[in-house]
Amino acid sequence: MNAASAAGNKVTVDVEGRHLTLSNLHKVLYPEAGFAKGEVIDYYTRIAPVLLPHLADRPLTVKRYPNGVDGMFFYEKNATRGTPGWVRTKTLPVPGSTKNRETIDYVVVEALPDLVWLANLAALELHVPQWRVPPRARKPRTDLIVFDLDPGPPATIVECSEVAILLRDLLVADGFSPVAKTSGSKGMQVSVPIECDDPELPSTYARLLARRLETDRPDLVVSRMAKELRPNKVLVDWSQNNPAKTTVAPYSLRARPQPTVSTPLTWDEAGSGELLSFTAADVLERVAEFGDLFAGVLDDGQRARLTAKTVATATRG
Repeated sequence: MNAASAAGNKVTVDVEGRHLTLSNLHKVLYPEAGFAKGEVIDYYTRIAPVLLPHLADRPLTVKRYPNGVDGMFFYEKNATRGTPGWVRTKTLPVPGSTKNRETIDYVVVEALPDLVWLANLAALELHVPQWRVPPRARKPRTDLIVFDLDPGPPATIVECSEVAILLRDLLVADGFSPVAKTSGSKGMQVSVPIECDDPELPSTYARLLARRLETDRPDLVVSRMAKELRPNKVLVDWSQNNPAKTTVAPYSLRARPQPTVSTPLTWDEAGSGELLSFTAADVLERVAEFGDLFAGVLDDGQRARLTAKTVATATRG
């Protein structure tokens, strides 16, 4: 990313042949850490080689914090006014949208200039569904299952660690190859690369596994969102497999006091029972050392088929 010219609080840069005007680079978006917008852009620029494959062909929902993590924020699904013409968008049906729209023009991130443009909009958090859209997929294709492990205070990510291992063992027994990451906030997420022809099966399967864990470990796990059930337990949230739902992308920043990141883990780390939390600087160092620990979800060789038979046997002990 090369600077071409600067005027006032704006600078024009060339990013892989695209000209972008960046503004307010010194504006602090993480006050506790003193982490400014320029550092957000720098992080997304440097993490792009491992992040971009996880965003490819996925309609994006962003969470924008124009006045920093302590200020007001908003979710944005529809491509914002002024979206550059070179940014790919995909019009998709969304019946029942809160904005009374029948369709939304989603941004689909393809390259580094797209990330830099979004970071300049203070789009700190990047959220994606568990399916992809054409053209690379011939039709919308569900290719992931996700389990969001959300601790109910005073439980923490330490309790999530134990649940993650229990869940991994069930998934491996069913022939899958799960991977884990921190949410970048309080909990942890376990994702599974799959092949699936029925977009409803992942939610059904995930719900059955969550309920099985709840039955086996009622002292530790809850599969229902009722607040009164959650203190000191881990909610195994299976609902993010609904095609309308999204999950924070690996390597996305989170809007916490520190610039924490949703960070891929080894299974030794995921099961360590430690208070795992990684900042942008930590993650850049980890990627330099380990590469993409979440690459398994992109590997078709690790993509097992989810079938009605798998779902039918999911509750067997």
